[in-house]
Amino acid sequence: MLVKTYGSAIQGIDAIIITIEVNISKGSKFFLVGLPDNAVKESHHRLVAVINNIGYKYPGRRIVINMAPANIKKEGSSYDLPIAIAILAASKQIKDILLTNYIMMGELSLDGSIRAVNGALSMALKAKEDGFKGIIVPLENANEASVVDGIDVYGFKHITEVIDLLNGKSNAKVTISQAENLLEKNTSYPFNIEDVKGQKNIKRALEIAAAGGHNIIMIGPPGSGKTMLAKRIPSILPPLTLDEALETTKIHSVAGILPRGNAIVSARPYRSPHHTISDAGLVGGGTYPKPGEISLAQNGVLFLDELPEFKRTVLEVMRQPMEDRLVTISRARVTVDYPASFMLVAAMNPCPCGYYNHPEKDCVCSPGNVQNYLNRISGPLMDRIDLHVEVTPVAFDDLSTKSSGESSNKIRPRVIIARNIQKERFEKAGNIYCNSQMSSKDIANYCMLNSNGKTLLKLAMEKLNLSARAYDRIIKVSRTIADLGASKDIKNDHLAEAIQYRSLDRDNWGS
Repeated sequence: MLVKTYGSAIQGIDAIIITIEVNISKGSKFFLVGLPDNAVKESHHRLVAVINNIGYKYPGRRIVINMAPANIKKEGSSYDLPIAIAILAASKQIKDILLTNYIMMGELSLDGSIRAVNGALSMALKAKEDGFKGIIVPLENANEASVVDGIDVYGFKHITEVIDLLNGKSNAKVTISQAENLLEKNTSYPFNIEDVKGQKNIKRALEIAAAGGHNIIMIGPPGSGKTMLAKRIPSILPPLTLDEALETTKIHSVAGILPRGNAIVSARPYRSPHHTISDAGLVGGGTYPKPGEISLAQNGVLFLDELPEFKRTVLEVMRQPMEDRLVTISRARVTVDYPASFMLVAAMNPCPCGYYNHPEKDCVCSPGNVQNYLNRISGPLMDRIDLHVEVTPVAFDDLSTKSSGESSNKIRPRVIIARNIQKERFEKAGNIYCNSQMSSKDIANYCMLNSNGKTLLKLAMEKLNLSARAYDRIIKVSRTIADLGASKDIKNDHLAEAIQYRSLDRDNWGS
């Protein structure tokens, strides 16, 4: 007898429907075809034990299992559940009338309990897109899959619960999503920018970066507060929208880092990889491609501390994703795309010892060592960072004062207002939602300069020897500063402030 069940495979962050065909006939051999990996092939031994242990009989006949489409690699043990159900239905031990209604995935323990899988949200979205009535997943994945409206989501702990549902003997209830409530309730942040004493000018730069989604680098000696400031950037960013939360959750789910039982990523990600990270670890990859840190930081912050300590090849592979907001990974069998729309925050010392130009401590590095240290970061990468700010040590008077300046709760509303201005501006411009994403055409349309502004910018370009890309960055940042000031036009003081944030450009370091 031939029976079909339906599972799902993940390519990139999207799901593909996998049809599992089981045919039982005379004979005694077991065949599993359709490009399964070793973990899928090993399911035969698990399934024999599972079916016998839950009180059913494993058919001692010729069993042929085909997983279609055959050109897609099937990975992992998550296909245990649909294969086991198909075998039971094909051997007429359970009813098969409801099998076409559901996608089901789950790894089985030998006692029949169902273990969690990765990518449940992507699977639920695909199930809805392809017209399935619902999806059956492990209980730990039910909240995540229930975020998708319009399909029934059942979460079960044991295969016998799935069998009861298919046999019409179950009182199981559909899992109800709590995603929107979670987003609304997520108003607390572990860090507050008022924790940082002094550094008023740096906080202003961070506010501008957050308002326009701009990349920023902070350069300063050890102990000046660079890491402390970076950790507090998420507290001044706008809350995630539901669409952003769904996109971010898909990536984290596929990567297997979404906490089990969580429905959705409700706060903007903050990723801070160590400088020993590999190319694949940062941008994604591997034998079976997985998203890297820049994709895990989607809609959030990627913080690279001690930037010159990262391998140059690792930094250079970021250049294209920073421009395209997309990572493409090609392998012999598959090409996958991962989103990479993140805000880069970098920090570095001004020299190997960290005390070049320090007001109190002497630098022990030779001029050649300082320049070699700075040369680890290429000009093209630096051009892609919109704001360059110098962080100086905090004075004793600032450290000892009780006043800490504005809190994140006061800065965030200004950032949200500026982002809303940009949202209205780019409503008809396509896939753009903040100033940092403007193309040259968008700059021409939305960033008109008067004659005095053009003269000021020309002078700055000549004096600082800036590149054409830096020219665009200055205009984008000035547009954000104007938005923070609720100004329709870019004024000279907006341009002047934006120009000062290019003070660390290549030809000016160490001068």
